[in-house]
Amino acid sequence: MGMYMTQRKDIPILASALEHLLNGCRTTGYAPYVELVKTNLKRRIKMAVREIKPNIYSVGAIDWDRRLFDELIPLPDGTTYNAYLIKGSEKITLVDTVDPTKENELVNNLKKSGINTIDYVVANHAEQDHSGAIPKILELYPNAKVLTNPRCKDMLVDLLLVAAGKFITVNDGESISLGDKTLEFIYAPWVHWPETMLTYLKEDKILFPCDLLGSHLATSDLFVSDEAKVYESAKRYYAEIMMPFRTNIKKHLEKIKNLEIEMIAPSHGPLYNRPEFILNAYKDWISDEVKNEVIIPYISMHGSTRRMVDYFVEALIKRNIAAKPFNLTKTDIGELAMALVDAATIVIASPTVLAGPHPSVVYAVFLANALRPKTKFASVIGSYGWGGKMLEQITGMLTNLKVEIIAPLVVKGYPKEGDLNSLDRLADEIHKKHKEQNIIR
Repeated sequence: MGMYMTQRKDIPILASALEHLLNGCRTTGYAPYVELVKTNLKRRIKMAVREIKPNIYSVGAIDWDRRLFDELIPLPDGTTYNAYLIKGSEKITLVDTVDPTKENELVNNLKKSGINTIDYVVANHAEQDHSGAIPKILELYPNAKVLTNPRCKDMLVDLLLVAAGKFITVNDGESISLGDKTLEFIYAPWVHWPETMLTYLKEDKILFPCDLLGSHLATSDLFVSDEAKVYESAKRYYAEIMMPFRTNIKKHLEKIKNLEIEMIAPSHGPLYNRPEFILNAYKDWISDEVKNEVIIPYISMHGSTRRMVDYFVEALIKRNIAAKPFNLTKTDIGELAMALVDAATIVIASPTVLAGPHPSVVYAVFLANALRPKTKFASVIGSYGWGGKMLEQITGMLTNLKVEIIAPLVVKGYPKEGDLNSLDRLADEIHKKHKEQNIIR
């Protein structure tokens, strides 16, 4: 079956139905063949040109196979690079572009959309997965001008070598008419770069927030169809990318709260035709509220630290505290980041290696410190053979976290009965702290 997507509305529906049908076959003996068929289909399915409202089209690209972003962030479900074409009665605008690896798909979609010219290219964000195809678009549509803010302009000149004369800079709150449609630009710095902005299409009540509110999820669904799946993907995205900028996001959500928003069209993942779904999720994630949970990233080389972790997890559960251990030799670091979004406490568990913490623990601690979760408490448990400064090095890396350090427990050799009793006391202290903060009610 030819699965190359065109503008025909029935083909995306067919692709989605086929995907659900194949998922249903997993319960049969054909599961290995199902995976093979799905893989081959995904490689052939490209993002369709689809109308999201009259004269507004999705023209981006799906990246089914990408598994790492910025050579750092795991992408278990791939991603999309969303771009949007707006046909005003007087001006035609492209909102954001795609990653350079997918620029041919964007170009083909623009050809299929039937346009001969582009007047404006809105650059909400200078990062290359959204701006990378701008040079190609300016080459193909030489009369186009890039609409962005002054800081983003400077970054695009530096990153993409776009000529300064190709830009029109806009101010915060400024509007530009496309004839029967109007774009309003809203500065939103530090979500997650310093030059970011949002674009609001007034008449159609669509918010184009670029990276904000997005999700790394490759799917043939144009709009959110599986809220549970998208919630997980959006939370992972928030945890890995947006969480360090929680305070800024609070201000930006306050800034847009009075806009009439019927649809949110982010630059990654499916669109939200029920905006309150993602807005309410973000309000929860950026709030100061934490859950009665303890996150325990750990490594154990010879079983001593593992014994401590196992005992400690059981001690927490007995006290009605949710425990989430993460074995760092097996953990997808994105899963750990997601857990940090809500947890009240993090307890880092490490053996001592060359007088310090295990390198995988160092990486996890560095990540937690960089992500700046709203965690309230932290502690360290672990073991050593003959000495070292594991404890001091770990606590010294937590400078960005506004946490109270609860007395750590580092033992010599394999944990003994007295050490296990000390873990009970640590669990008691965490329970006490959670109660004092009304985390346990």
